[in-house]
Parts: sequence; C-alpha cells; structure tokens
Amino acid sequence: MYHFKSICATVIATTLILGATEYHSPALAGTCASQCGPRPIQFTPGQRIRIEVVNRTYRDVKLQKPFIIDPVSLKHGEAMLLEHGDGTLDNVSLLFWHENGYAIKATVSKPNFATLRVELRPERRTRGDRSIYILDNGRIQIL
Repeated sequence: MYHFKSICATVIATTLILGATEYHSPALAGTCASQCGPRPIQFTPGQRIRIEVVNRTYRDVKLQKPFIIDPVSLKHGEAMLLEHGDGTLDNVSLLFWHENGYAIKATVSKPNFATLRVELRPERRTRGDRSIYILDNGRIQIL
C-alpha cells in the first residue's frame, strides 16, 4: 500500500511540475481583418470601367493597351484617362515601360465604383512592374 501511495504522489508531483513549467498559450481565432491585409481590388464582371494612369516617375513613360491603342507617352506628372468600354468582359492588359529600361512600381486603387487608378512610381529595389491585367472576372493583377 505504501508503494502505491509513493507512485501516485510521484506521478502527481511530476505532472504538476511539468505542467507549471511549460508555456501553454490559449488558442485565439484570428480574423482576416487583423491579418490578411487589404482586400484585392475587384470590379463586377462586365462592368464598364475607366482606367486613370498617373505618371509619378521623373521620366516619360510609354503606355499601351495591346490591340486597342498604340504606345503613347505620358510625361512626368501627367494623368491619362482610358475608357475601357467593353467592361471586364474580356481580359485586357495595360503595358507600361521607360524607354531606357528604368524600373517602375505600379500602385492600384479604386477611388470610385467605376474607376481603376494606376499610379506609376520609380522602383529602385526590384526589376519593377510591367503591366496591369484586368481579368474577365473583374479582378486586377499587377505583373
């Protein structure tokens, strides 16, 4: 009987010591609002949208919507409004580049229901962005 009490006391003491020294964190459910970042920009499929491009670089930038407009120059500080009359029914690309190969960073925003704003800025850390891709499901990708 004494041996049984000794084993029980040892097991209980070991459990209490090990349990007290380990750090147990309570499980917390995170929400997307706290950890997922901003929501991606999306338009309703088929919606007609305007694309506003603003050149915030220090050089001229060339713009082109393949098969729709030929390359055009956008000077430093200028903005250009492009109508995307077909809405988001077809996938469409907006290409941009510096003629001397300087890297560009594209930042997109949705200032209102039917406008996609694309701000082009100088990029020094990576090779930069080359295009905005408007998918037929209304989503926007920067490539």
